[in-house]
Amino acid sequence: MGIFWLNMKITSGTLNEILPTIASVPEKELTLLDISIDSRSLRNTENTLFFALKGTNHNAHDYLTDLYAKGVRYFVVSQQVNLPSDALVFKVDDTLRALQRFVAFYRKTYHFPVIGITGSNGKTIVKEWLNQLLAPLYNIIKSPKSYNSQVGVPLSVIAINEEHNLGIFEAGISKPGEMDFLEEIIQPTIGILTNIGPAHNEGFSSKEEKLQEKLKLFKNSEVLISEKTDLIAAYKPEKLQWFTWSFNQPAHVRFEKSVSTLKVNYLDKTFMVDLPFNDLASIENIATCITALLYLNVSVDYIKKAVPRLQTVQMRLQVKKGINDCLLIDDSYSSDYQSLKIALDFLEQQKTHQQKTVILSDIFQSGFLPEVLYQKVGQLLTQNHVSRVIGIGDKIGSYLKDIPQFQSFPDTETFLNNFNLKSFRNETILIKGSRSFLFEKIVAELEEKTHETVLEINLDAISHNLNFYKSKLKSATKIMVMVKAFGYGNGSYEIAKLLAHHQVSYLGVAFADEGVELRKAGIKIPIIVMNPENSAFSTMIAYQLEPEIYNMQELKAFMQEVENQNSHPYPIHLKLNTGMNRLGFTEKDFDELTTVLSQTDLVKVETIFSHLATSDIPQERAFTLKQIHTFQKWTADIKERLKINPVLHILNTSGIYNFNEYQMDMVRIGIGLYGVGNDVEEDAQLQNVATLKSVVLQINEIEKDETVGYGRRFKATKKSRIATIPIGYADGIRRSYGNGKGYVLINGKKAAIAGTICMDMLMADVTDIDANIGDEILVFGNDLRITEVAKIWETIPYEVMTSISHRVKRVFYKE
Repeated sequence: MGIFWLNMKITSGTLNEILPTIASVPEKELTLLDISIDSRSLRNTENTLFFALKGTNHNAHDYLTDLYAKGVRYFVVSQQVNLPSDALVFKVDDTLRALQRFVAFYRKTYHFPVIGITGSNGKTIVKEWLNQLLAPLYNIIKSPKSYNSQVGVPLSVIAINEEHNLGIFEAGISKPGEMDFLEEIIQPTIGILTNIGPAHNEGFSSKEEKLQEKLKLFKNSEVLISEKTDLIAAYKPEKLQWFTWSFNQPAHVRFEKSVSTLKVNYLDKTFMVDLPFNDLASIENIATCITALLYLNVSVDYIKKAVPRLQTVQMRLQVKKGINDCLLIDDSYSSDYQSLKIALDFLEQQKTHQQKTVILSDIFQSGFLPEVLYQKVGQLLTQNHVSRVIGIGDKIGSYLKDIPQFQSFPDTETFLNNFNLKSFRNETILIKGSRSFLFEKIVAELEEKTHETVLEINLDAISHNLNFYKSKLKSATKIMVMVKAFGYGNGSYEIAKLLAHHQVSYLGVAFADEGVELRKAGIKIPIIVMNPENSAFSTMIAYQLEPEIYNMQELKAFMQEVENQNSHPYPIHLKLNTGMNRLGFTEKDFDELTTVLSQTDLVKVETIFSHLATSDIPQERAFTLKQIHTFQKWTADIKERLKINPVLHILNTSGIYNFNEYQMDMVRIGIGLYGVGNDVEEDAQLQNVATLKSVVLQINEIEKDETVGYGRRFKATKKSRIATIPIGYADGIRRSYGNGKGYVLINGKKAAIAGTICMDMLMADVTDIDANIGDEILVFGNDLRITEVAKIWETIPYEVMTSISHRVKRVFYKE
């Protein structure tokens, strides 16, 4: 999310009034091609209007000088800034509200039907399905992905242009007072309210309060479309027309369900619609879509043909390991102009190699004439420094043929049959295509082949958890994030790239080879090696890795290597032993330590730190405070002796939460980043990051007294059904988790592990579960927390996470 296309001429005087500004900017005519909130985007130019947003954990004002250097000249700010005189600086009270007011002004210049969608669940599905159903009939502008927040909505609406004749935007809120702003921006003429459920309940005192807030989106709409319920009837504004649907009571549109069809009764018409999905949530969302189509006077024949063709909504950008050391970004289910910009930003964030390749299909629903659209697409690809482009489709092949390093194919099959896929090597590949092009076939060919057990890593959850801990810190406090042990088992490269995008100050690894791999993957931010070995010193210097120094022998050996390589002054990080009694200098070492350091320019002390032993144990608070006070005393002594002012840090994840007042200059985030807190309250505010899944390979029906697995340790007490699942102790599942001690979830129900866990498989008792071959099983994730698994293993979540074998495929995704 960050920068969206715009094309308007406006005077600075008009902007002064719209925003509004605290002090007027001199009169000047501006040509605005983009608005932006992301200083890291490669598309910030002299025609960009940049809104410097301030949040709990970030402040874009810190990057305005860099933006000016990139050519940006128009800025909306809320604090005093120092920029050259040719920059136009619009100062406002609140830059987010200024952004919203600007987009609301822009929205008022367009007059066509706009559908606004809100609710607790189903907003994005209904939006995407309405888009699939109505795309042949309208030129649609819609929210990309799930851009429904206070920032996402304005970035969606600003993409409207004169070619559009229908808008579909979703609005999400988490607390009272937010919907008025979104209504002002979307200005929906048609309202759709989906299911009102428990999502975001924590922001509201009751379900009724949440409903009343959501209904504010429709206060100026001509109609509200929703299921007919007593709750909505009680709170819907009287003057608002209500177009209803229902399964079990009179309504404008009444549905009757069967296994695979919906019977639709509307006015004097009755017709049947084949269902593409038959779960309850999907049927309710389909009912909402059909009701909306009937309100829009779409013909019954069209509805009967179009609804069965609805396809699964895939909202994730997934990162997968590809063949020949490639990295794949899988966005193979959509190809519209707005989502292309999002995907290209993500490509830049996640690139493992300098070579960036984009496989792109024809683009639909852009709102532009083809020649204008593909000119803009070409500009996007150029601005994002894409190395080569493979176009699939008639239009893209025609319009982008003059782009350097461009190859064209008429369809996916021709590409797969004629392109040497093995030529992809050491590159990051974005695969982005409209669903009709079946780009999942390309992904299947380029993805590294592994078995069906997958560890999914939610990059949005990592960002959320990082921002949660940031919210506990002062704005000046630096952050070091631990990505040792393969990112706590989750995958270090991809996570490190995300952390670099968030501009953390340091990454921490255990050994030099982990740091080397990160450097090879393109990570440039400082990396501290926490357990440096003397044999790796030369490699560390070659890859600019910074050592933790914890005793005099190590210090002298490292200084000798620095001298040999003529690399002084080299940054080092002093470890003090304040009570962990693992590694580190103690007070008796200070005379020799400070004498050696004061007499050399070979090394420079960048940080001094220590490690807390019991910051997660309330009963040991006194010991933790003793460690902290010892550290304060010792660092004051060292600083005075050496006349230096290094960065000081002692707080780990639980220290940030429990001893926030001692954050000093920097903190270190470890397990908390990955969604595991150290008490119930902390854990509740973190999002689950890792989900370990597999599938049912086979189901065996066995009779009473028959046995399962090695050693015949499971004996059926009745006729039973046993599912075989391709995950075992070679994948990281403890062998002791078997024999009924542990369980997995199948279709949301607990299935006890039957018998001994094998190297590559385990068996689960599904006698009382409706399970079938191919069903997904959950080892841990949102519905079965890793903390619960760790409890049964009689260990800590760290060990569970780091036990997952590297042979288990990692899939990284962003919603």
